Amino acid sequence: MKKLLVLALAASMTLGLAACGSSSSDKAAEKAPAETTESTDAAESTGSDKTWVIAMDTVFRPFEYTDEKGEFVGIDVDIIKAVAADQGFNVDLRSLGWDAAVTAVQVGQADALLAGASITEERQANGWIFSDSYYDSYQVFAVKADSGVESLDDLKGKTIAVKNATAGAQYAESLKDEYGFQISTYEDSPSMYQAVVLGQADACVEDKPIMADNIKTGGLDLTIVESTASEVAPYGMAIMNKDNQELLDMFNKGLQEIKDNGTYDEILNKYLGE
Repeated sequence: MKKLLVLALAASMTLGLAACGSSSSDKAAEKAPAETTESTDAAESTGSDKTWVIAMDTVFRPFEYTDEKGEFVGIDVDIIKAVAADQGFNVDLRSLGWDAAVTAVQVGQADALLAGASITEERQANGWIFSDSYYDSYQVFAVKADSGVESLDDLKGKTIAVKNATAGAQYAESLKDEYGFQISTYEDSPSMYQAVVLGQADACVEDKPIMADNIKTGGLDLTIVESTASEVAPYGMAIMNKDNQELLDMFNKGLQEIKDNGTYDEILNKYLGE
């Protein structure tokens, strides 16, 4: 990477209320958790003093998470750093959690959201302005290995755990009436997985790479039911203020550059073995 990394002290950040729950409007919680920040000086040689604040999730492995050394890492983290280095701009990464990250961008405390956000028409209708896709994923259900669930039809009468205001929650919501299951909402992925492991819910739903990584690294007694998969959905970086279009333009250009020079494939291989 062509930059100096500086780890800042964790700080507390209070954000304005923008509604909680399992609604698909992607509005967020009143308070953010303690945030972790990390800055890069990619634009040092260009003379630019502009630093773009990027709001991110805290636990969305392998896209963003804290490793055993206490460093904030992941696909999203490496991509934005590589793009910033390529395009010569600075970034201030804020690890806030999903709800707080969305709120931070909505209220102007951050310039963009980079947290495995699926590009959807509903989000675009609600003012989200997306970059080009940097990863294509899909939603899928997971259950305990001995559950006997092999398809969506087997979920009738079951309780499905979802993570608040995510594409997985939207996918479950779109299916619940047809397949006759109930939804229980959780604030983060670990809590959602644990609900299934402990028998508080019968299944959970999330992005395939996130689900697979958590099951593997966490040794979770869960298995993915591929027949429950949604259509493929792209991830994008999002802004909610048109004045920040410059950042999206640089991200798109830099993303294409790191794809062309092989850096993008190296990042995916590092975390996914692709």
